[in-house]
Amino acid sequence: MKHSIQYGKKEIIFKLEHVDRKTLQINVCPDLSVEVKAPKEAEFSKIMAKVKKRAKWITKQQMYFTQFLPLQPPRRFLSGETHRYLGRQCRLKIIKSFERKVKMSGGFINIYLQNPNNSKEVKKMVTEWYRNHAEGIYQDILNNCQNVLQSLKVDQPDLKIRFMKTRWGSCSKNGKITLNSELIKAPKNCIRYVIIHELCHLKEFQHSKKFYKLLDQCCPEWKQNKEKLSQMADLIL
Repeated sequence: MKHSIQYGKKEIIFKLEHVDRKTLQINVCPDLSVEVKAPKEAEFSKIMAKVKKRAKWITKQQMYFTQFLPLQPPRRFLSGETHRYLGRQCRLKIIKSFERKVKMSGGFINIYLQNPNNSKEVKKMVTEWYRNHAEGIYQDILNNCQNVLQSLKVDQPDLKIRFMKTRWGSCSKNGKITLNSELIKAPKNCIRYVIIHELCHLKEFQHSKKFYKLLDQCCPEWKQNKEKLSQMADLIL
């Protein structure tokens, strides 16, 4: 449910969700939207007071993300259009063929199909291609994080992949990790950072000082990778 607070002349609109947690969490997303997760038993007046207390920080975060706007215009899935794969820029090349397939070669994502003018089918094929590659690459990176798992003393989790509008990854309280299918467009070191970030949540669910201490230990370069992802958000999400 959407609510808002007034901060000077600015109205801050936020989405409020009551969940099974002990503390209130405020997230400012790359699209400038604000998400608030509050304990189920939290009083509405106290939630509003806490959000208002963080209004200055929220505004500062929104100003930071504003520099990366406007967002990438909607994709048309035509030949020559630029897309990203593992941080690299690639161009679509649509080829008339009785064989239906997608193959990457020499900086081009080649799409073979019977009707090259069917942009909906091209989009479907490209999306499937990205997802198939994401499944394999995410799993390979996770498999290479055994030292992190041993350090955290946690078991290797199963990965789930789905499109998420404003998040790179998430970790549920029951230990399930979900990664954004769009993350495959970012460099591998950024993907590794997101995976390690979520692995640290298996040990420390909240974004507490203890969590960031774990993240520093497991991924010393995490701040640089987080910054790189923030800069790429308008090109990917």
